[in-house]
Amino acid sequence: MFKKGSVEKMSDKVDTIIGKDTFFSGNINGKGVIRIDGEIEGAVQNKGDVVIGENGKVAAELNARNITIAGLYEGTLEAEGKLELKKTATAIGTFKANGLIIEEGAVLTGNMEMKLKEQAGKEKTEEKPLQKRDWSYKPLGADSPGKGMQANAMSDQSFSEKS
Repeated sequence: MFKKGSVEKMSDKVDTIIGKDTFFSGNINGKGVIRIDGEIEGAVQNKGDVVIGENGKVAAELNARNITIAGLYEGTLEAEGKLELKKTATAIGTFKANGLIIEEGAVLTGNMEMKLKEQAGKEKTEEKPLQKRDWSYKPLGADSPGKGMQANAMSDQSFSEKS
């Protein structure tokens, strides 16, 4: 039934299928695996995985654990885990994920934000020091002129890095 190595191969069973001849407009809230082969407009909130098949067309705000796209997606997407784009995928919008896999041939247009694994779930800004360097050259040995040059580094600045 499922081909090995394709979008159809799932480690979990599929709980909800939107068939290829189905159009749905509205909100979906779920916990299991959702597979979309039809068309959806609206919002999808899922604690499990979401798979958009090759024939799937989704124009929605999408939040899920892991998301695989083989069809067309347009909107704002957030994956707790990884976002995977198959070679037949076209994804347009704003994307947030902790991991990204893009097969050759896939199209991704928009903004992508990735979090470091140890920062996943943190939403605060942390202050980290930035080394400001003074790359001016001064002679080696203040009392020994003409013995070469050296670079001096100074640190007196910091910046904010958003996780």
